Amino acid sequence: MAVTTTATAGPPRSPGSRPTRAATRRARRSPYPSWFYLPSAVLYVVLFAVPTFASFYFSLTRWTLTDTEFIGLDNFIQFFREPMLVKGFVNTFVYGFLTSGLKVVIGLLLGILLTSQIVARGYLRSVIFFPVLVSTIGVGITFKVLLDPFDGLVNSALAAIGITGPGWLTDPAWALFSVALVDVWKGLGIATLIYIAGLVAIPQEYYEAARVDGAGGWWCFWSITLPLVRPATATVILLSLIGGLRSFDLIWAMTNGGPGFTSDVIGSVIYKQYQAGFYGLSTAGNVVLFVVVTAIIVPISFLLNRREVER
Repeated sequence: MAVTTTATAGPPRSPGSRPTRAATRRARRSPYPSWFYLPSAVLYVVLFAVPTFASFYFSLTRWTLTDTEFIGLDNFIQFFREPMLVKGFVNTFVYGFLTSGLKVVIGLLLGILLTSQIVARGYLRSVIFFPVLVSTIGVGITFKVLLDPFDGLVNSALAAIGITGPGWLTDPAWALFSVALVDVWKGLGIATLIYIAGLVAIPQEYYEAARVDGAGGWWCFWSITLPLVRPATATVILLSLIGGLRSFDLIWAMTNGGPGFTSDVIGSVIYKQYQAGFYGLSTAGNVVLFVVVTAIIVPISFLLNRREVER
């Protein structure tokens, strides 16, 4: 005998009741959560937006602490006529791209090493990251002593094995590259840390499947590791380029832009103009630096992010 079961239905609902309640909730939603944005918005406006727009204005003036005279584009014209500016521009690009490239290559290799099964892996990670925690000025002064051509520890060690060391910071051919290598040493920890985070996020099943198919280590690196750490590579490139193009403190601590103008970058040129009392000229240099960094970073960021999305 068949048993018929009748389901008990609830009271009928009006077709428009649910949207109406949702609309009512949105209308009554408190603005309280939005208030948490206010402190950061105020800090951004006061510490970034206002000084940025003010610098654009003051770059068009001849100003002191007590007087301001509008002179149009004269500061920019004079800035680009400075003979050391051309050298500073070239050095800025060389320094920025050299340090960025070395951090990408060495950081990736160290990241692979420090994610493998090696002895004292945690200790080595700490050693690699330690220079990041040290003051940039302290690093500059320390290496200025170590790289002294006469009494420095580096040349003394080279002399002990029969090699005559160059004037690392006094030879125009070596000064900029010596500072760049110190910059790589100091900032390598960040690049390595980013690569470690990217490498440990790669599923190990990919490597296991590749080994089952007979793939070697180089094939796994080229076809699995390199493509899957692309986001980490993009981050390292952008951070390193921004830091390299805006570099000043390490160069100033080690060489003061010398010998002559051979290790000057845009940042040190701006600072020298400021020291000489040309405040409007140095402000124009800051605007030029801002435009240069933006013109380089924005297209590279767009290109890297677009390729990542396409994949």
